[in-house]
Amino acid sequence: MKMVQLVTALAVTAFAGSLGALPAQAEAATPVARNVVLVHGAWADGSSWSEVIPYLQAAGLKVTAVQNPLTSLADSVAATRRALAMQDGPTVLVAHSWGGTVISETGTDPKVSALVYVAARGPDAGEDFVALSGKFPAGPVRAGIREHDGFTRLSEDSFLKYFANGVEPKKAEVLYAVQEPTAVSLFAGRTTVAAWHSKPSWYAVSRQDQTINPDLERFLAKRMNATTVELDAGHLSLVSHPKEIADLILAAAGHKE
Repeated sequence: MKMVQLVTALAVTAFAGSLGALPAQAEAATPVARNVVLVHGAWADGSSWSEVIPYLQAAGLKVTAVQNPLTSLADSVAATRRALAMQDGPTVLVAHSWGGTVISETGTDPKVSALVYVAARGPDAGEDFVALSGKFPAGPVRAGIREHDGFTRLSEDSFLKYFANGVEPKKAEVLYAVQEPTAVSLFAGRTTVAAWHSKPSWYAVSRQDQTINPDLERFLAKRMNATTVELDAGHLSLVSHPKEIADLILAAAGHKE
């Protein structure tokens, strides 16, 4: 059975040290991975991982960032499966935000050695995630959703203030400019499997998240029995805390400091 450990270190050195203290049983259960596949969420594109990727590459990992079409769950799943097909061995599959739906569906691929969720959805098979999230207070970002021709975007004010809270303003403005329109129907898509039932899982909770409720993130992490860290970050912890997110991915890949 996977071990659960809540790590609350916020400083980089403290965080790295806490990863070194993970139970030996958890480390032994996960093969060393040579590849990482990164899946972005709604209102974003693959460039949202640009702060994390250099750390992973410096550790010798082959990194692929999926460009999710965000037109449907099926389309995003297909894009991730194409990326997984190109990997040459054990692979850590990582997702941010809505991308957690995608890796929950595709993570059963035999190449996937571990799953990492970054402030992400983690639906069970066939679950109505909209109904589940409705049990927790909604984040203020929702007020900024703008719909046009079947797709949504976030208003500039909502993106900068709530979606990218904690991100350096100039970086947040760039991310706003490259946000990918997201199909209105995307969020209602349901998975047919939940890979976290059978694959070792890690989860990064964002304490200051104003997009996905932090208590919902904690619920999901506990339900999937994930090795969990908490960061004093907003929704885009992969941008504001890239070293900590990279360290978590490296731990899932079986790499030691």
